[in-house]
Amino acid sequence: MKQIPIGARGTYSLRVEPGHLANSFKDSILPPVFSTPYLVLIMENAALNAIKQYLEPGESAVGTRVDVRHLVATPVGREVTGHAEVIGSDARKVEFKIWATDGAEIIGSGTHERTVVSVGRIIDRMAAKYGAGSSAGSSPDYPQPTEGR
Repeated sequence: MKQIPIGARGTYSLRVEPGHLANSFKDSILPPVFSTPYLVLIMENAALNAIKQYLEPGESAVGTRVDVRHLVATPVGREVTGHAEVIGSDARKVEFKIWATDGAEIIGSGTHERTVVSVGRIIDRMAAKYGAGSSAGSSPDYPQPTEGR
């Protein structure tokens, strides 16, 4: 990993579609507004974009902590942009200030942490733990969802 400078910035944009709304993504009782999980997704992607150029081949950076406030309801059709700025770095851990805008105002803000990892090492560890070709979600230690639950 190359040195990641304080102040490095990244963005990620997404046009809000019906599938991104809380009432279709989570529960129909919710209002038809941009959902918080998608808000977090765009801010996490902005953070990754802020540091991609500093990663070596075979490295990535996984999210390890998110603290976000969703401030404003956003309807279908608006373009939402996540922003991230590196505010600290300690060995493999990188801390970010994150926020999102809808073209008119800030709709969410918070902090985020990512850890730089070796992708191959993670895959090897998963294979050792769960078997080659299996995914973490198929572990017998976790109950699997059933249809209609």
